[in-house]
This record gives sequence, structure tokens and C-alpha cells, in this order.
Amino acid sequence: MASKKKTPAAVEQPGVDFEEASAGLDDNASLAGEQDTDTDEDNESAAVEVRDFVVSVAQHAVRLDKVLAEFVPEFSRSYLQQLQAAGAVALNGKQAMKPAAKVAAGDLLRVEMRPTQQSQAFKAEDLPIDVVYEDEHLLVVNKPAGLVVHPAAGNWSGTLLNALLGRDEQARGLPRAGIVHRLDKDTSGLMVVARSRQAMDALVRMIAAREVSRQYLAIGQRPWVGSPVRHVNAPIGRDPRNRLRMAVVELDRNPGKTAQTDIEVLENGADGCLVRCTLHTGRTHQIRVHMASVHHPLLGDTMYGGLPNEAISRQALHAFRLAFPHPVTGQELVFLCEPPDDMRAALDFWGLRYNGAPGSSV
Repeated sequence: MASKKKTPAAVEQPGVDFEEASAGLDDNASLAGEQDTDTDEDNESAAVEVRDFVVSVAQHAVRLDKVLAEFVPEFSRSYLQQLQAAGAVALNGKQAMKPAAKVAAGDLLRVEMRPTQQSQAFKAEDLPIDVVYEDEHLLVVNKPAGLVVHPAAGNWSGTLLNALLGRDEQARGLPRAGIVHRLDKDTSGLMVVARSRQAMDALVRMIAAREVSRQYLAIGQRPWVGSPVRHVNAPIGRDPRNRLRMAVVELDRNPGKTAQTDIEVLENGADGCLVRCTLHTGRTHQIRVHMASVHHPLLGDTMYGGLPNEAISRQALHAFRLAFPHPVTGQELVFLCEPPDDMRAALDFWGLRYNGAPGSSV
């Protein structure tokens, strides 16, 4: 049984499920956002819709989060969990913030359908974008280090997605504003973004079929020893000792996915090496984990054993080359992007030479 007090509500965007939107886009994606310092002032001032429910006999002793999902099926479970965490769910007149709490038949449940930071994240913002190429079906952009690709905890605004929505009317009609792969916040370089649904569907298929070539420049610690080319085939999953990191795992013991990276040394020095990494899969933090696994953690990548450096305040990783057949015309496209100033400064710091973007042919 349910009743509604109808007032204007600004809640989760219809058709946008953040969990679904993030699925499959883990190409070197960040695991967690920075500490969220936003306030709820905007949420508190917005009008909300209040819904009252009575727990049925059939729902007796069922978890609160499951009952909420039954009462409010049109919204994602993630959104409802946010409402609980924000104190917008009351059970018998008291705030109910524990998803696993059990309800009883006859309990009174009240839900305030407030807007949340997540539900308001898909909004247009006037932010600069470095566009390398553009046609009616796609964009290629040069993402600077420090820019988050997709809204997430701690970064609900100021992302590439927000910038795309602010720049392009076509992006507003596409899932995730046309984003088909991601880079870490502190990784710079090239990304392809769809501008039409036809291109988006094709690019997703092409990435899954490994028809999109993605190459990176990386600065690894310690001089390179052995063969100049190394093929790393090592599954990656969450680090069982630290859930905020990824790690090379044994699939018979821990969950994970297969991951393949080719690493080629371009320049060797006394303290480190400049390498080219070619992705054959797109796992979270793949290059960072694989470089650490071969004892060459990235310069500045303190999460995976790299040392901080005065020349660069992030992991020394740059997506310098992107190649793929155009998803609509079939024309072969190749894009190159020089490393930014901080990576060049890091190369100079270690006496490593950079002679221009290697691998200019497909």
C-alpha cells in the first residue's frame, strides 16, 4: 500500500542508471574519487516528493533495501541507497540508514525522493575541451591530466562528460554523452567520443573486438633490463589486501579478468626508462599494474610503488596514439598527441630523450 504527497521533484534523470552507465568502461578508470567536499545545500532547497508505504505481510523480515526497490521500482538501487545514506528514508518515524535492516509487516516507511549529487551529475557545463578531430559522428579529444572523465563519488561535476553535454547538443541524446572508454583522472592523452548512436554502437563493438589501437608513453622506474619488448599476459582484479587498488591475481583464487599489454623500451637511462605500452585489453589501471608487476612502477605512481618526483605530480602516463577505422565510413584514422609539459620535464629530469611520437603508422 502506498500514498504520495505530490510536490515538484527533481530526482534521478530518467533512463540514466549510474551503475549501468559505468559498466564496461573500465579502460584505466579510477577506482575511487577524491574526498567529496560538496554540500547538500542545493538538495535541501529543492522541492521533493514524499512517498509513504506500509510493509505487507509478504515483505515481513525482508531487507529494507529490497523492500525499497519493490516500492520504488522506477529508480535504480544505487539512487535509493544514496537516499538512505542522506537520511531521506524513515522507518516508523525514525531515520533508517542501514540497507540490511529487516522490516516487519505493518511498518510505516517514508521516502523523500530528493535529488542527489549522482542524480544531478548529468548536467551541461561550459568547460574547455581540446578537440583534435571532429565530424558528424565522433570526436577525438586530448584529455589533460587532472580531468575526470565520468562523474563519480567526489567528482560529481567538472568532468569530461559535463563538458561534452555543454558543448554538443548531440551528446545529450547519447548514453554517457557518447563516452565509450575512459582514462584515469591523472592520465593524459587521446580519447574517442561518439556523436551519433550509430557511431557509439559501432565503437563499443570495435573496442570489444580489439579493433581500436591504443598506445601510451610511460616512464618507468629503474633502467630496463633484458629484451626490449615484453608481452605481459597477467589477469587483473581487485587487490585482496587493499580494495582500493588493483593487482595481478590468480583467477583460480581471486576474481579478475584476463589482461594483456605489450611493453617496448624506447629509451633507457640510469634511473628509469621511457616505454611504449600497447593495450590489448582495457582493465582498470592495467598499464600501471602491469608495469609494477615487471618491477618498473610508473614514475609518480605512489599507489603502485612509484616514487614521487619533483618534475611530475602524477603517474607518468600519456595516451599518445589512437588508431581505428571510422565507425561509419570505414576510413582508417590515426591520431598522435605529443606528451604534455610535465612528462617532458620528467624525461629531462632523468636524462631520457624523446624523439617524437613513435609508431606513426597503423
